[in-house]
This record gives sequence, C-alpha cells and structure tokens, in this order.
Amino acid sequence: MNDTFTFEPSQHIPFRDKAVCDRVRAIPVADLHKHDNPEFKIQILPDAVIAWMDTFDKFRRIQEASLANRSICLILPNPNPGYRILAMALNAARVDCRKLHVFIMDEWADQDGNIAPESYSRGFMHAFKKYFYAELDAKLRPPESQMVGPTNDNIDIYQKMIDDVGGCDVCYSGPGWTGHIAFVEPDAPELPTHDLEAWKQSGARVLTLSPFTIAQNSLHACFGWSGDMANVPPKAATIGPLEVLRARHRVETHALTTRGTPVSWQRFMSRLVLHGPVTPKIPASILQTVRTDVYVSETIAQPIDPIWYEGY
Repeated sequence: MNDTFTFEPSQHIPFRDKAVCDRVRAIPVADLHKHDNPEFKIQILPDAVIAWMDTFDKFRRIQEASLANRSICLILPNPNPGYRILAMALNAARVDCRKLHVFIMDEWADQDGNIAPESYSRGFMHAFKKYFYAELDAKLRPPESQMVGPTNDNIDIYQKMIDDVGGCDVCYSGPGWTGHIAFVEPDAPELPTHDLEAWKQSGARVLTLSPFTIAQNSLHACFGWSGDMANVPPKAATIGPLEVLRARHRVETHALTTRGTPVSWQRFMSRLVLHGPVTPKIPASILQTVRTDVYVSETIAQPIDPIWYEGY
C-alpha cells in the first residue's frame, strides 16, 4: 500500500537520505547478515546467546594471550555490571591478567571540555574499576597503571599511549542512537565531518554530544531511567575514527533493548550502520571497510513494522 502523506526527515537528524533509509528499513531479516566485504562478518544470534558472546569473546582473547605469555591490549566501551561476569570467569579459570592493557574508549566531560575524574560515580572509568578491576583476584590483576581512561592530561596522546604498548588488538563497540562509535558523533563541530578521509584520520579528543545521545543516555540506569536530560554531561572525551581503524581487529555488538522488551532505539540504526553508506554521518559505518565481527541479536534484527495495538 502506498502512503499518500510524504515528508522529508527532520533537519535535526544527522543522516537524512530518505531513499537509503527506505532501503535499509526494508531489508529482509534473512539478508541482514550479507555484506560485500568478506572481512565484515555479521552474525544474528539469539538474545540469550548474544548476552554471553561479547563477554566470552573478551575472555577467550585474554586467556589465549595469557597462555601464550604475551601482552594484549583492548579498547573497551561503556563499562557495566557485565564486566563483573568477565572478572568472575577469569578468576575461576585462574587466568593471569598481568599483561592485559585496557584503554577505556570514552568518558564524560563538562561544558568547558574538562574530563570527568575517576571519582565521578557515573563515569566510565569509575564503573570499570568497580565492576572489573576490583573484582579480579589480586593475584591475577595487571598493574593498575595498565587500566587507562581518558583524562585532561592524556587525551591528546591517547593513540601514542596505545602505540607504546604495542597497539590495540581488539576494539569493542556498539552503535548509539546517532550511529556514533564511542562518542564520535555525526556533525560534531570538533571534527571534519564533510571530508571522509580527513575524518578517518581524526584521533582522540573532547567532542560535543548530540542531543539524541543525551536523550539516549537519560534512559540509562545510571541516570535513573527517567529521561532526566539535565543530568547527562554535555560533552565527552572519546577515541576517534583513527583509533578504531588502527586496531588490529574490531568486535561490534547490536543488542540494546529497553529492559528486555522488543522496544529499541538501536534497531533502525543497526541497519544503517551495517548496510548504509560509509560516511561521517553514520560514524560506525566505517566498520564496514575493515575486519570486524558484528553480533546482532534476534530482537534487533526484527522487521521494522507498525504495531498498532501497542503504544509507547
């Protein structure tokens, strides 16, 4: 059935190519895993499986490095209580983590660009130390100096610090409502968002957050699940496309829903990230060009159709 009412997407939306949006919205679920780049591998997994896949992937790589007596460097996203499960698994298997290096991919910042200190209770480094580092058996832990997050003192040399420990082995990520990777926002005024090649060379820095990202995070548990946008910091320190692309491998997970329901702001953006154009307007789309494993939950892979007997 053809709709008789048509309109252009709001000017506030970063990516507004209506033909592309219509195309990705209509991709059959059976075709979502297909991609022209054989190194960009998309797997659609049951929700119960994907909940463990990301943790298992980290565990496997850390254990393999430990058994080979070699160092491993990971760029890790927004910490959450799931990191406690990873620590428990490493403890149970007695995995020596002393050669593990972690760089947290982003952190909150204030209106003047001052990066939140580790003491900030809603901060990512604070949560990572609480849910991962503190939960590791003291005999298995790496030196605390090997757990690094963005700060006012290191943000300008973040990639150099990663290079100094041998480079990043795996960068883990998941797309935001704007399609951001880490906090690399489309239309960020601090980035050359109209020049793809220059944008790809942009490294870590403090960026202005999109209003959509602020709204997204106001629904996060650490901010009270209440749409309290005034309580979400306006800026963030973040790795750039440069750090993402320089990693030797990448793992991307699309599985965010609202407390286990089918409701998700990520469903449409997942399709744009996986099958839209590679553009700064969809920052995570750069993953299509490099070696990446993508895990998509069955809930996120569902068709995008009206559900008239439900509301919000």
